[in-house]
Amino acid sequence: MAWILVIVAGLVEVAMALCLKASKGFSEPLPSIGFLVFAVTSFGLLNLALKTLEVGTAYAVWVGIGAVGTAALGMLVMGDDVSALKIGALSLIIVGVIGLNLAGGASH
Repeated sequence: MAWILVIVAGLVEVAMALCLKASKGFSEPLPSIGFLVFAVTSFGLLNLALKTLEVGTAYAVWVGIGAVGTAALGMLVMGDDVSALKIGALSLIIVGVIGLNLAGGASH
């Protein structure tokens, strides 16, 4: 259950980052409110997961999901540049997240 919380928290982090971009420096009210709601939700879910998971592993997975998801949507939806190097780097993040999960991350 804790890993599901981390995954959902990472996906919510993607929404948070997209709202941050759309807020245009917090000058747009709805995306700014969305940013705050998604930030509190993402950190709250991560906090719940940390009750049973190791902080380093859970945090790294959460950040990895957020980074890969945000970068991918940036390229697919928001017109960010796409390159083989970016895709390769994102692939390495994914491999790292998988490796951390395989190494274990449940609390002692």
